[in-house]
Amino acid sequence: MTDANAVIQQLGTVFVEHFHIEAPSPDTDLLENGILDSFQFVELLVQLEHRFSLRIKIDDIDLDDLRTLARIARLVAARGGSADRSAAQPTWRAAD
Repeated sequence: MTDANAVIQQLGTVFVEHFHIEAPSPDTDLLENGILDSFQFVELLVQLEHRFSLRIKIDDIDLDDLRTLARIARLVAARGGSADRSAAQPTWRAAD
């Protein structure tokens, strides 16, 4: 099972690197508090797929699962995502 703290730590990195803000506390509602706008929310979904090797279908999105870092960590764990950043990186090889 994925360690929720490791996922939350990776999410903190996403907030700093992509949104240029400090990550909120794990229980802060990202939508209710206006921390992310609609474009940033889409970027968050992209980063979840990339960093945790997930595929999230639009039909499967439940906003309640994405409201807080703690809920996102549970979503990643439930979908078997990997908090190991290297697992989400593609391996590129030059053509011979």
